[in-house]
Amino acid sequence: MSPNEWVALCVGACAIASSLLVALRWVIKSYLTELKPNGGSSMKDQLNRLEQRVDDLYSLIVKRQ
Repeated sequence: MSPNEWVALCVGACAIASSLLVALRWVIKSYLTELKPNGGSSMKDQLNRLEQRVDDLYSLIVKRQ
């Protein structure tokens, strides 16, 4: 292979690797934003509401016994 072909191969590999890293970063960022509270619609907010309801139910069960 000539030096020009090696350079083209390296540039192509770098382009593919960088596009994969950018896509991975986007996916991770979208998952992490779902774990931050945002006023009601995130997964974190929903889990907090569910946890509060379970705590309330537990306290009601303990009071009855």
